[in-house]
Amino acid sequence: MDNSQSAGYQAGQAKGQAQEKASNLMDHASNAAQSAKESAQNAGQQMQQKAQGAAESVRNAMGGNK
Repeated sequence: MDNSQSAGYQAGQAKGQAQEKASNLMDHASNAAQSAKESAQNAGQQMQQKAQGAAESVRNAMGGNK
């Protein structure tokens, strides 16, 4: 293998490694985004449940559930 073939091979190797790293970073970013989405959904559900509980308490206090 002459110098130009060796340089081409090394460039190809470097390109492949860079693509693999980029792919891994995208996977991590996607996983982080999914986790954030799920956390936000859970927080929203908890807030909704608390609001429903508060509304129920107000109705009970006002005698609306008799």
